[in-house]
Amino acid sequence: QVQLVESGGGLVRPGGSLRLSCAASGFTLDYFAIGWFRQAPGKEREGVSCIDSSGSSTHYADSVKGRFTISRDNAKNTVYLQMNSLKPEDAAVYYCARSDEVCGNYDYEYEYWGQGTQVTISS
Repeated sequence: QVQLVESGGGLVRPGGSLRLSCAASGFTLDYFAIGWFRQAPGKEREGVSCIDSSGSSTHYADSVKGRFTISRDNAKNTVYLQMNSLKPEDAAVYYCARSDEVCGNYDYEYEYWGQGTQVTISS
C-alpha cells in the first residue's frame, strides 16, 4: 500500500532547529513531487514547501523562506524538511503529501497524505 510516514517532530525552543522526515513506501519516490503542509489549532491547513520529482525545483511559503530547506534522498525514499530559526507561529502538525511529477499549487492536487507529526515551540 502507498504510505507516507512523517517523523522528527517534537518540542523545540524559539530559534531552535528541527529536521522532519517523510518516508515513503509502496511506491518509488523518484517519480513524484512531495509537499509539506502544516495545520495549527483553529487554523486552516497551509502549504509550507514542495520539491519536484527531480529535486531541481523547490518552493517555499513566504513565511518560511530563508529558514526552511526541503531536500530529498531518493535512495532512502525519503524527503526532509530542515527547519531553522523556529518561531512560535511555526507550531503545528506537519504533513507530507504526494503530488505528481511537479509540485501542485493546491491541496487537492496531493492525493496521498501522511498522518502528521507534531511540532511544538516552547514558551
